[in-house]
Formats: sequence, C-alpha cells, structure tokens
Amino acid sequence: MLHWDKLLSGKRRKDKFGIASQVASANGRVELERDYDRILFATPTRRMADKTQVFPLERNDSVRNRLTHSHEVSSLARSIGTRLAFDHGNTIFKDSDERSIIRCVPALLSAIGLVHDLGNPPFGHQGEAAIRSWFVKNKQSVFGAQPDLANDFVNFDGNAQTFRLVTKLQVLNDSFGLNLTYATLASMLKYPTSTQEQGISGWKKHGYFLSEQKIVEDIWQETGLHQNVRHPFTYIMEACDDIAYSILDAEDIVKKGFASFSDIVDHLDALNQHDEVTRWVIKNAKKKNTEFKTAGLSPKELNDVSMQMFRVYSITAMVNAVIEQFIQDIDFIMSATAPASYDLITASPAAPFCQAMKQFDRAHGYNHKSVLELELSGNNYIHNMMDMLWQGIEEQTHNQKNMSLFSKYAYQRISENYRRIFEQPNEELPIEYRKAQLLSDAVSGMTDSYLIHIHDELKALHD
Repeated sequence: MLHWDKLLSGKRRKDKFGIASQVASANGRVELERDYDRILFATPTRRMADKTQVFPLERNDSVRNRLTHSHEVSSLARSIGTRLAFDHGNTIFKDSDERSIIRCVPALLSAIGLVHDLGNPPFGHQGEAAIRSWFVKNKQSVFGAQPDLANDFVNFDGNAQTFRLVTKLQVLNDSFGLNLTYATLASMLKYPTSTQEQGISGWKKHGYFLSEQKIVEDIWQETGLHQNVRHPFTYIMEACDDIAYSILDAEDIVKKGFASFSDIVDHLDALNQHDEVTRWVIKNAKKKNTEFKTAGLSPKELNDVSMQMFRVYSITAMVNAVIEQFIQDIDFIMSATAPASYDLITASPAAPFCQAMKQFDRAHGYNHKSVLELELSGNNYIHNMMDMLWQGIEEQTHNQKNMSLFSKYAYQRISENYRRIFEQPNEELPIEYRKAQLLSDAVSGMTDSYLIHIHDELKALHD
C-alpha cells in the first residue's frame, strides 16, 4: 500500500548525498512549488519552443510547438490537482495535512506536466525513431562484442532522456542536475521499468536508462514505490497528455487547413454516435457553431472559433471524466497492484471519445503528406548528424593525439556540459555505452533549427 506522506516527499537527493544549499531562496514557497520554478527557468525548457509537436519547422506562431504543448499539459494537470485538493481532499488524501495538500498537489502536478517532454529530441517522435534506427544500423560498430549495451539506444525514448536530463545533464556545480524533490522525480517517471525488464513487465516503453538506475532505486526507496509501480500522479499526467494531444492537435490540424470543424463532427458522428461523452461535446459545439454563423464571420474565422469552443467542451468533458475515474479508482491505485495496461483515460467514460479523436489526428494530421515529408527530412538530418558526431567521439576516445581537424571540430560542437560528464572518470559504465550516450545526449538536446544549422555547417566542412 502506498502512502501520501512518502509520495509527496519534499526531500532532495542533494540533501541526502551531497551538501545542502545554504542559500535561503525558498521565499515562502514549499519545496514542490520550487520544483516547478526550477523546471520553468531551465534552459532545456526554453529549447522546447523550437521542437516539433506535430508540424516540424512550423512558421505559424499560433500552431503549437513542444513548449506550448507542455504548458498546456501543465495547466490541465494543475487544474485537476486543484480540484482534487480543494474538493476531494478528505477522500483522496486521508490523514494528510490540509494546508500542505492544497499547496503541494497542484504544484507537483503542474511541475510534472511541464517537464514530461523535456528530453524529447528534435522532430518529435520521428526524432526518437531516427535515433533508434541509427543505433540499430550501427550496433556492431558501436557496441562490438557487448551487444547487450545497445538496449537503451536501439530502444531510445524521450521519457528516459527526460529523466536523465533533470537528474544529471542539466549541470549546475555538482552531479545532481536540477536537484528536484523525490516526489517530482518519482511522479515524472512514466514507465517504472528498464529496457532489460520492459518486455517481461508489460510496459510499452522504458522510463530510465542503465546510467540512472541507482538514482531510480533511491527514489523508489524514499517514496515507497518499486519497479512496475507508478506514482498515482503519473496517471493524471499521462491523462493530461492524452487530452492535450488528442484535442489540441486537432485544433492545429484545422488551423493548418488540413480539415474543418465539420470534418471532426462528421468523423465523431460516424464512429461514436451512441457515446454519451461524444454526444455531449458535439451537441454543445454545434450549438455554438450555429450561433457563430449569424455573426458575419468568414469561413476561416468560423472554423477557428468553432474549434475553440469544441476544445473547451472536449477538455471539460475529459477532465471531469479523469477526476471521477481517479476518485473511483484511488484505492486500487494506492494498492500498487495496477497492471501496466491500466490508464485513467482508457478506464474512464471518455475513452471512446479520446480514441476517436486520436484516429482523426492520425488521418488528417500525422499522416498528412507535408508532415511525412518533413519528418523524412528530419530523419535524414539526424542520421547524418549522428554519423558526423560519432566520428568526432570515436577519434576523441581512441585517437586523440592524431585526431583529424574535422573530428576535433565536430567533438567541440557537442555541448560542454555533456562533454564534461562524458570525460569524467566512470568505472561503472563501459566506454562503449558512454560514447553512445554522449551521442544520444548531443542529438536529443538540439532544437529542430539548431540541428539543421549544425548539420549544414559540419557537412560543408566534412565534404
């Protein structure tokens, strides 16, 4: 059985293993509120403004990027946390201090909503696929006689990179990264398993790399969690992510002109005409659409404002469904027996509506010719970039005295933080693993446009 006093731990790893900061910088904030601020002001958070959500290299500022998506997930999570803390505190957080719950719960959910995509590489999920395929293609040359070391990389995932980023890569003056609380680190761990255990545990992805395993084990010890058991708030964050990309991606698809408000209504009518949540959303959205038609709007304006109201009603319905399901399932969740297949959206009455919206997004957005064309370009950029950076990493490791000028230059173009971590003595991880990780760190940390810029710069010098 899980306990909220451990799950909401405001302790930090640096206090346990390092030297606690003597700077009194809380300024009236509780520790979990400080976590949100640390994430917000971190450099990788700003970089998400130039990382793909759905449409790569999008020039229309009103179409979402990875940063706006993360802010929206954070907002949804905070709203759910506020309602749980204020309206259902006695039901959910039994025997917990009310003042602490009111401040900590919204802050924690807001923080993990903001951080959840921090480690995603350029060009979105296609970027993840490109990194994986490069390591599959070069597995023998990179890992040689130790193919098991390849697991983390041929299965590269942005969730595990996010965890690595906040615990190690975002270096200040020590080895604790952003030094987030145990509660935040535990609840942002979306998949509580490693690549070694992923297949037998039933999770579709892994949540951390071999290099961070000891950190994860320490977090589990402090919070009462263990392998294959999620923090209860992880389910809420995952649900908010589902709400955001199923509904808000559709709004962007309409804004791009790939589909219309009427296309969504027709799609939902065809798939879910008997679903209660779908009927409620369509009824209210159609009513607003009818009102807007009398306002003398252009077809584009009518589409835009109709989609805005569709978004409002959709989020309202889905958030209510998630809250009700979380309350209903809280004892099951706290029992730590939920299987890997369990998630709040699928368990809730909003499941058919969410699934239908994801189908719409795939058909009209993710599989649109222009998106696939840019994703292919991104894939090629990433593969070429990895080829060139790998040459620099290899020669730095094995032929430093006789490095070519290009290899020296390519190696120096990798972030100084990442190179410093790589060059530190490390007897726990083989050099083959560490080289591969430096490469994946370097590429995943780039933005879309920066990757293209450095790629073109290196390619001109390489040729």
